[in-house]
Amino acid sequence: MVNRTFWSRIGIGILLSVASAILLTISFPPYGFWPFIWAGFVPMLVAQFRVMPRRVSSLASAITIGGWLGGYLTPIFAGSGIYMTWLPLIIGVIIFFADSGVRTFHERTSYRWFVWYGAFTWVGIEMIRSFIPIMGTWAFVANTLHGQPWFIQPVSIFGIFGLGLLIMFVNYGLGLGTLYLFDKRWKLDPNVRPLASRPVRKWGLGLLAVLIAWISISLVLFRTPATATVRVAALHYDAGTPFWHSVDKFAELTRQAAQQGAQIIVWPEMAIEGDPQVTNTAEFRQLATETNAYLALGYFVNVTDTSWRNETTLLAPDGRFLGVYGKDHPLTFAGESSPTRGTYPVYDTPLGRIGTIICYDLDFTNTTRKVTRNGAQLILVPSHDWPEIATKHYPHLVFRAIENRVAMVKSDCSGNNSVVIDPYGRNIAAAITPGGDKTGQVVVADVPLGTGGALAVRLGDWTGWIALVGLVFFILFNPLTKAVSKCKQNISL
Repeated sequence: MVNRTFWSRIGIGILLSVASAILLTISFPPYGFWPFIWAGFVPMLVAQFRVMPRRVSSLASAITIGGWLGGYLTPIFAGSGIYMTWLPLIIGVIIFFADSGVRTFHERTSYRWFVWYGAFTWVGIEMIRSFIPIMGTWAFVANTLHGQPWFIQPVSIFGIFGLGLLIMFVNYGLGLGTLYLFDKRWKLDPNVRPLASRPVRKWGLGLLAVLIAWISISLVLFRTPATATVRVAALHYDAGTPFWHSVDKFAELTRQAAQQGAQIIVWPEMAIEGDPQVTNTAEFRQLATETNAYLALGYFVNVTDTSWRNETTLLAPDGRFLGVYGKDHPLTFAGESSPTRGTYPVYDTPLGRIGTIICYDLDFTNTTRKVTRNGAQLILVPSHDWPEIATKHYPHLVFRAIENRVAMVKSDCSGNNSVVIDPYGRNIAAAITPGGDKTGQVVVADVPLGTGGALAVRLGDWTGWIALVGLVFFILFNPLTKAVSKCKQNISL
């Protein structure tokens, strides 16, 4: 009978954990059921802290997070044959062992740290992931809310990590309340004390007040001031392979954009083989003069058989090349580099102050912030994505725009996701074509210039650092409470 109960609890716990994995997966693009992110972890918490037998309770978080990452990453890297395909399983195994003492810790401390622990641990790990070159801000819980500009404006103060903390505080606050209700109905472990109502009530009221305050701040910040606008265009075309043989097509799209009044036109990442300041320079200058537009030209230059430069230059209508930007987060394992990497030029033009970043740079908080600190009001983003990330990549740009209060224009040479984002994270023009676009189109919009005045520009990822400190605190605090508890037991004996 005991054995049957043990396996029944594991079975129910697995179902609850899978439910959480599904809720988290569909809250992210391309599904977009964003409300589920606010409670997606709750079934997992019930499984981990009440349903699963204590000695295997970490199986709940392992299944949920491993399953969610599988649903999120597998469509991106399926068939790639690289380690990312196996990453969800690897992470699931790590979490099983890393979380093995978490339930005991919360029982030992009477769940007084439950909500703090959950929020700081999750976002602290997100902060660590943001330092890893291949990860950046991918799969951050805050990314699920990219389509809700009315709600996410405080990101300009608290950053993406601040929104992540809010989401996780709510999840663990709801989880605490659910555990309290569970204890009133069931008692699977006789030696576990039911949760008291007072801390549950205090957390509920406190989180409700924080949500009201957050929404109020967001609505106030969403009152966009009147600023100058500029007509921009992103060239959107699936150029095939090799895509840099499509310069004539991009030139044709450039003329189409100019006919629609575009004053700034963004070419994709690596659209040109060779530095346009050296190769076919006269033709590019003629195109800029003919269209009377600023052209952000993405290009690459082979340095050796195994290394190459990935850069963007801005060509003015009068034929002047204003400067060069080298990709700040290159794929160094693929030989990608640039001698101008680490410089963040901003070009002062009659249309506004213009900066550039390249593709993967948009997945990190630091690069856009550095360009903004140099005075950028509008940031151009040549990009080259693969089809599986068409709906997942551009949401990062929404948060970079709000964090820095700058407008962003992304052009893609695989025809997947070219967008124009205003300084408040609104997607004002876009072409999202996961299957590619073989005919080509121009994404044209009048976008307001940014101010670069967000508090997050000056303070950086301050909420992420707070979460990381919280993570370190709990790593040290857990064994300390264990030692104190053991000491008290010895004294009582």
